[in-house]
Amino acid sequence: MDKELLALLNPQQQKAVVAPEGAVLVLAGPGSGKTRVLTYRIAYLVGGLNIPPHNILAVTFTNKAAKEMNARVEKIIGSHASGLWLGTFHAICGRILRREADLLPVDKNYVIFDEDDQRALMKQVLKEANVDEKLYRPNSILDAISRAKNDLTKPADYPIQTFRDEKIRDFYTRYQQLLVKNNAMDFDDMLLYTADILERFPVIRDKYAHRFEHILVDEFQDTNQAQYFILYHLASKHHNLYVVGDEDQSIYRWRGADYRNLKRFEKDFPGYLKILLEQNYRSTQSILDAAMAVIDQNDNRTRKKLFTEKTRGEKVALYEAMDDHDEAEYVVKAISRAMNLGKAKQSDFATMYRTNAQSRLLEEEFRRAGINYRLVGAQRFYGRREVKDAIAYLRLVHNPRDQVSLARVINTPPRGIGDKTVEKLAQYAASVNLTSGEVLLDLALGDRSVHLLPLGREGLKLASFGKLLTTWRALVEQGSLADLFDRILKDVDYQVYINDRSEEGFDRWENVMELRLVVMEYEDQGLGEFLESMALVADQDTLPEVMDAPTMMTLHAAKGLEFEQVFIVGLDEMLLPHVRSRDDVEAMAEERRLFYVGMTRARQKLTLVRARRRRSSYGSYEETQPSRFLDDLPDDLIEGERRTYRSRLSSAPTGPSRTPRWEVPAFRVPLKDTTPKETKYKSGMRVRHPIYGNGTVRISRIELGDETVEVNFDRGVLKALVASLANLEILG
Repeated sequence: MDKELLALLNPQQQKAVVAPEGAVLVLAGPGSGKTRVLTYRIAYLVGGLNIPPHNILAVTFTNKAAKEMNARVEKIIGSHASGLWLGTFHAICGRILRREADLLPVDKNYVIFDEDDQRALMKQVLKEANVDEKLYRPNSILDAISRAKNDLTKPADYPIQTFRDEKIRDFYTRYQQLLVKNNAMDFDDMLLYTADILERFPVIRDKYAHRFEHILVDEFQDTNQAQYFILYHLASKHHNLYVVGDEDQSIYRWRGADYRNLKRFEKDFPGYLKILLEQNYRSTQSILDAAMAVIDQNDNRTRKKLFTEKTRGEKVALYEAMDDHDEAEYVVKAISRAMNLGKAKQSDFATMYRTNAQSRLLEEEFRRAGINYRLVGAQRFYGRREVKDAIAYLRLVHNPRDQVSLARVINTPPRGIGDKTVEKLAQYAASVNLTSGEVLLDLALGDRSVHLLPLGREGLKLASFGKLLTTWRALVEQGSLADLFDRILKDVDYQVYINDRSEEGFDRWENVMELRLVVMEYEDQGLGEFLESMALVADQDTLPEVMDAPTMMTLHAAKGLEFEQVFIVGLDEMLLPHVRSRDDVEAMAEERRLFYVGMTRARQKLTLVRARRRRSSYGSYEETQPSRFLDDLPDDLIEGERRTYRSRLSSAPTGPSRTPRWEVPAFRVPLKDTTPKETKYKSGMRVRHPIYGNGTVRISRIELGDETVEVNFDRGVLKALVASLANLEILG
């Protein structure tokens, strides 16, 4: 490798790039240039150690990261990069599964079901089982199944501790059967099947383990058990596993990510080399010092001392709004003011929050100010109705057994095939041990079809659609993907259906045409590759390279991004950290990591915002508690007033006392109706709430015909609750 290229790296980066063969763990702090290190490491393997590119596997977590890394590698070593296996875990598993399709319960033309498809299939499972969806919600069941698959647990091995577990196992079993019947798999299956093949077939495992002399992994802290298991098997021959990550940025526990894989790595690869990357190229030292003050409170981590050659920069700004409306108004006005003064452009700003619901008031405020904004992760391009319709048609052409896609398009646009006809088709197909799609293809034969007569009048309508499907399938081999796409749209009159000459209609048709551009990019790869790529697109992959508007996103979606100025809103207990984390030590540690990730997205300026009160789902305002994370910020790093989390608790914590920075009078929830009436709850009464625990009634009054109770809970939280909805239990 060219020494001039190595000279562009700092000493620790150089050490990481030229590390000797064997297991290597690179702990890379935020903004420390880990992508550059991974890129140069690949270039070093090819140019310095003469490792053929086809013997190198590099795994990333998003398509965007894979594209960026591939472009950088090609820029350094040019055509020598040809043959390199580089992509996301799912993309790499997809390549392996296509090659080893004979070992799968589905054939090589399988499709990948997205979240909507999975939900539709689970609803079918629950309908067959005749259970109440309110008791067994599809999303909840799918989450349990996903966790099981990420832990490499098959239906037969699903752990049973309760009656509900037993039902979930049954649903899991049937769900897998229906996936196979649809010649489909979900995202988790791609990992599970790959891990299973590597485990059960030593010859296959050895083939890939022998091929991949060097394996490099980005964002290792976000791997789950299934992904670690796959890496472990693939590295079983050469043991050259090079992982880059940061346990401080592990924020996807809810997706199955397990930062403890770092500990597993240390155990399974004794003698590994550990290298720390601590020089930051993104943020000012003030931002880094504030972020370190927060994350250093977490245990079970390798402490890193982040530093930068940039100036110290501005202090971290704090703002406490009167309420959630004031919070949103402050953020938008601050952005507007900076833009009007010419100090920043629109794309410099990002506003981050813990939950998607927090975006609503910000959106309203941006619209009121006449400022365009970009919302990440909401109504993404590939999730729009018209885009999903077009992709569903293509999926059905590729795989007629895909009953979910068939259900979506068989009467879209309407062609007189109602629910009863679809149901009759499904029942008949099941009776002859076929799928609905297979029956449709046979109906296309007209009088020669053995299924036409049994289906009666409905058969004629279905035969018409079957003929279209047959025609489209023939085009796959005869013409281009764009020709197939155009023919489908023309045959079903989709433009007339989607474009009603309204502004929304024009936008929808433009989205379809935008999808056509994507289709054209896959002319050489084919329909199967296109459909797999569409299924693997992530929210961040839909972001354009240049964003010309302020961006809003959850803290989870902010991973891997950076902005000149960042606002983090909602720094209140029950929001950040989230209420679900309060009794879970691991979850609370992850909330702290989530805040740390948000803080380190900022280059020049970081502003933290909270609100003294927020409107509850009951319609009344509730006083909030400052986030405990604010207590960790040293006084010399912040500007702006604050009160602390600990200063508001009814009892001081154990250990050294901390002097409150400032205090404000207790905020009282405004009552709309003060007419004195008899109340059930009295001042001083002890009560218990199913979520907030025990507390003492502060005041209770009749408000708009119902009793509103203000309760000081023992955890230091003041809540205004509607008595008829709050399920308060009177104690003693």
